Amino acid sequence: MENNGLLRHQIIENLLPQQADNAAGIAITQWELIATQIIAIIGEGGFSALYLRSLHLTQATFPWLPSDSLSLQADARFEHLKTSMEGQSPELVSAANHLLLVTLTDILASLIGEALTIRILNSAWSNVAPTQSGVQT
Repeated sequence: MENNGLLRHQIIENLLPQQADNAAGIAITQWELIATQIIAIIGEGGFSALYLRSLHLTQATFPWLPSDSLSLQADARFEHLKTSMEGQSPELVSAANHLLLVTLTDILASLIGEALTIRILNSAWSNVAPTQSGVQT
């Protein structure tokens, strides 16, 4: 067992840019990639429930995040998230996206296990963010 998600959290940390002019666009790309992988395992309904719960929990820290952020169309799934992020500073977007990803993956890991969750992250983001710190999974 990984130390309560330490490796998973490190994968997320390595993925997120510290400063980016297009932080909202980068975040949405990351969400689209992870959604594809999770949906393949737990389906649209499972992903939707997981994502909405993660948004709800993360809103305590970032109240500007949308509360009803799901579109029935896959290509517009994260439109409300993108719109809410575009009105924030890149630093705030990065912090909110980090917490949202950690929250979602914490819930996912509690349901399917740490090892499978890490595999999903690696599969989703393998072409986006090669391991920068030498972390091997």
